[in-house]
Amino acid sequence: MKNGFDNDKYLKMQSEHIRERIAKFGDKLYLEFGGKLFDDYHASRVLPGFMPDSKMQMLLTMKEDAEIVIAISAGAIASGKMRGDYGITYDQDVLRLMDIFQKLGLYVGSVCITQYTGEAAADRFREKLKGLGIKSYILRRIEEYPDNVEHIISDEGFGKNDYIETSRPLVVITAPGPGSGKMATCLSQLYHENKRGVRAGYAKFETFPIWNLPLKHPVNLAYEAATADLADINIIDPFHLEAYGETTVNYNRDVEIFPVLRGIFEEIYGECPYQSPTDMGVNMAGNCIFDDEAVCEAARQEIIRRYYDEVCKLKAGTGSRSAVKKLESLLKQAGVTVSDRSVVKGALVREEATGKPAAAIELPDGMIMTGKTSELLGAPAATLLNALKEIAGVDHKKHVISPEALAPITRLRTKFLGSSDPTLHCDEVLTALSISSAESEDAKAALEALPQLRDLEMHSTRILPASDADILRRLHIRLTCEPQS
Repeated sequence: MKNGFDNDKYLKMQSEHIRERIAKFGDKLYLEFGGKLFDDYHASRVLPGFMPDSKMQMLLTMKEDAEIVIAISAGAIASGKMRGDYGITYDQDVLRLMDIFQKLGLYVGSVCITQYTGEAAADRFREKLKGLGIKSYILRRIEEYPDNVEHIISDEGFGKNDYIETSRPLVVITAPGPGSGKMATCLSQLYHENKRGVRAGYAKFETFPIWNLPLKHPVNLAYEAATADLADINIIDPFHLEAYGETTVNYNRDVEIFPVLRGIFEEIYGECPYQSPTDMGVNMAGNCIFDDEAVCEAARQEIIRRYYDEVCKLKAGTGSRSAVKKLESLLKQAGVTVSDRSVVKGALVREEATGKPAAAIELPDGMIMTGKTSELLGAPAATLLNALKEIAGVDHKKHVISPEALAPITRLRTKFLGSSDPTLHCDEVLTALSISSAESEDAKAALEALPQLRDLEMHSTRILPASDADILRRLHIRLTCEPQS
């Protein structure tokens, strides 16, 4: 993928604007981090050149003044909501994030469970956190939120929420994913801080939608695709347009909540420092795009991937028809179809030619390598092996895995583990390749080519077993599948 985003420029500009925002307020600033703080792979996919840990690198420069609060909704815990790029649930990701932050020297103060209505799964998660010595707090679902401002800013609204105890001037509110209640956590804290005589402010470390790109720019459409299950939509910010006569893009939840935020600030300070939701955000991403066509193409491909992910979830019984329809609409708005994903055609043509499930991967030079299910290998494993041979310059007629390495694995699966499927999966093939590399230079070359698979596009004509999908995810291969079992 051709780069189109200047990451160094972004870090410099974003850091400068964050520091300006911190200086604008008095005792404490609640900074909502939009998107993922540590590993924002969505941003790196739609803005090629953006580094997944950019936000973290910026935050580390201010770590002595910062503490982190991780928000997660009770509904996400109860439903077992998954983080797709890691294949783990949101509550598992909370623990993963805490561990990462602490190893980097960042102080994690607590976990906040939002939109709570008595979910037993949330209660169990709190007990688990307590056993680990982690403080947790509850924010309750508020009736008529965000419409009834008077009720929200009262003892019956935010007043019923726990007050999150913090100790540093910069409080970063982050979460495993969207819809976790980060903004509500910030607003609730402003209410409680005011009750305690603390002058606190609020700002957003924003990434998407990008306010100074057109409403229907593919990058902004890709953000809608990423939140299709939440029914988020990008809209023109009416408050910004009225205040400044400037057209900017925001998303519906920020626009809906702005009157609440304005009401809180007016109650605290007598006036609101922001004229619009766009004002609340600190987002320099749009100023760091140097090749618009490159990011447009990357974003269009992301929309296609999101569509395939959702139709496969629907096939598995975990998706949403409304989300699929939303993604179909976004494909049309972006002017693309699934046939614009080159590996889709490669996989489907191979399956039609062989009558067997197939897969295809696009190599760094644009070559499409394919593989099919055989008596020995599953389609994804065969495709992976073919790709490694090609990248390593190994003759495709050569066997890089010795029969002595494969036979015991096949025997283990069928005789001792009771599997009726003798075909080997990706993890088993990579294990056999690793064993073979001890004696074969070709196998060693193929194995050492693994890092070059990162960020490559792959498509399967069947929904893959969890073991295959997990290995490809860990290799950072961008996988899509036809919604066929």
